[in-house]
Amino acid sequence: MGISGISLWQLLIVLLIVVLIFGTKKLKGMGGDLGSAVKSFRKAMDDKEDRDEEANGTPPRQLDSRQADADFDPAEKREETQDSRSG
Repeated sequence: MGISGISLWQLLIVLLIVVLIFGTKKLKGMGGDLGSAVKSFRKAMDDKEDRDEEANGTPPRQLDSRQADADFDPAEKREETQDSRSG
């Protein structure tokens, strides 16, 4: 059993049909376009945050995504949600 009742074989068949319809070059291009769109969105959001922080008088923070991922502790998040449920 896979995602929401769809088995692995059904997913592979759908993937094969999509590749046959669009072709690998077109899928690669669509993936690249999607990746650049996400990158542009993230950059715009970071720029907006920097402008907001400058307007508030606080210095912009220099935090890249790898550092943010390294600082994230899922156990702390679980504890916070359990505390909010119990209290």
